[in-house]
Amino acid sequence: MTTPAPTDTLAERFATARQVADAVLFEGYVLYPYRASAAKNRLRWQFGVLVPPGWGADHAEHSHQRTECLMEPRAGARLTAELRFLRTQRRTVQRQCPDGEFTTVAELELPDRVLVPWDEGIEERCPVDVPVAELVGDGVTVPFTRPAGEETEPVHDADGRPVGRLVRRREEIRGVLRLTAQEIDGPYAVLRLTATVENTSGWAPDPAADDRDAALPRSLVAAHLLLGLSAGRFLSQTDPPEWARGAVAGCRNEHTWPVLAGPPGSAEVMLSAPIILEDHPAIAPESPGALYDALEIDEILALRTATLTDQEKREARGTDPRAAEVIDLADGMPPEVLERLHGAVRALREVTGPEPAPARPDTPWWDPGGDRDVDPLSDRISIDGCSVGAGSRVELRPGRRRTDAQDLFLHGRAARVEAVLHDVDGGVHLAVTVEGDPGADIRREQGRFLYFQPDELAPLEDE
Repeated sequence: MTTPAPTDTLAERFATARQVADAVLFEGYVLYPYRASAAKNRLRWQFGVLVPPGWGADHAEHSHQRTECLMEPRAGARLTAELRFLRTQRRTVQRQCPDGEFTTVAELELPDRVLVPWDEGIEERCPVDVPVAELVGDGVTVPFTRPAGEETEPVHDADGRPVGRLVRRREEIRGVLRLTAQEIDGPYAVLRLTATVENTSGWAPDPAADDRDAALPRSLVAAHLLLGLSAGRFLSQTDPPEWARGAVAGCRNEHTWPVLAGPPGSAEVMLSAPIILEDHPAIAPESPGALYDALEIDEILALRTATLTDQEKREARGTDPRAAEVIDLADGMPPEVLERLHGAVRALREVTGPEPAPARPDTPWWDPGGDRDVDPLSDRISIDGCSVGAGSRVELRPGRRRTDAQDLFLHGRAARVEAVLHDVDGGVHLAVTVEGDPGADIRREQGRFLYFQPDELAPLEDE
């Protein structure tokens, strides 16, 4: 029988992973300058949005996620799964009239903030705890419903007089979480776990409208899964044991990607997120708090937020309570905390062996003429038996394990090699421009190329 997992068990098992999961949940929730009027905050909810099937069928968004990974459970093991997502709550602002009635307005000014209409995100969880043995075969299906609702919050001025109210409305959301497991052939007792999340809301859009905003209150936003084994381990999807590589390659993940979570070296927890992560992701220890933009540097955001005008800060505080917390965080950050954000060292390694020879004082190591043995414009390397150098035509085949996600869109495109570069660790990189790129000439003038390693290229001509 499927029963909700005890709260303390979830907290202990997912404590470290939940820090990263929280960053995934609120990634892009509200961006600098943290005001609803900012252009970047007018198109929100970009990651892991599972829309109603009636909307996704005609648009480039999806109503489901599928996670597949391998696990080695021990006897009597239980699987704890926790689906987490944000539910959009639409907030409108109303001013109180002299006759006591309320009228909807675009903004309501208060001494410390400016209240404006805004979509708030409410965290929702769907926890499941089930014996692994029950997952084999048909598995378990857990439907869930979040009912529609409405609530109001009075707004008072500095003297405590009522001046308006906030009205928050929620639409009904229905969904289902399916968990199944299948034994796979191999030298060890390994199961392929399949976890599917679906939005099953029956809402259908107005055929005459193309309004994503109407679908969002019925969507699962930033949906992701935490998976935990009480006994046993999960296998990495990016660096599995050699014997499991074939089975891992056969796993099918759609609109999400599972990685090992928790402390390095552990394998009891998986985080399946709509954002590409590496195994054992972690929040930077020097980070002072949530800034809702993991693609930026905390130091830059903190400094820029502190320079906002008083009026801009009032607007940010009135946009969302989380935005108000960011403003307070930046305003109250001690100098020693801000200094800790600058120049953090991520890794150190011990250097052993003889002392290196002193560098020639007249030739610094970064001087392009310091090494006469290399020339990016004339050097050539061998790829698939062909000599490749500047001017060669190649086909781009970005590597799956180490490439930038954007490079995957260039798979199969023809390109021209502009230079052959050698790094200080002995690696070789080829600078290329893509054929048909209207900005290729500008890239050459500015020296801004795309870079690939030799095994990511295939010659297109005999040299």
